[in-house]
Amino acid sequence: MRLLHTMIRVGNLQRSIDFYTQVLGMRLLRTSENTEYKYSLAFVGYTEETEGAVIELTYNWGVESYDHGNAFGHLALGVDDVAATCDRIRNVGGKVTREAGPVKGGTTIIAFVEDPDGYKIELIENKQAGQGLGH
Repeated sequence: MRLLHTMIRVGNLQRSIDFYTQVLGMRLLRTSENTEYKYSLAFVGYTEETEGAVIELTYNWGVESYDHGNAFGHLALGVDDVAATCDRIRNVGGKVTREAGPVKGGTTIIAFVEDPDGYKIELIENKQAGQGLGH
């Protein structure tokens, strides 16, 4: 088995595509529409779907916002320099919600940004990514 994608519901598909491609540097891999059930999909990622996990952005026609509940935490991205990535994201209009710095109780450098629908995205410095932060 392998992880294929994570689906998140968005209130404006083009706005979300723009964020994930222009702010986070992903590529738009494919889109589709289902007119019978009134939804549109866009798949974004850094690699082709056959090579790694991607994000499925789902827009249910006419739904502009969602309650995220309290179970979902965040998506995580490995980056070479968290502080520089925060600066770049901020400079292109992205929202940084936690500046670069060590995780509480540790030394791993992280930061958080937020997408247009309020989903949190953790940035983890690559040399430390995947070390089981447990938060």
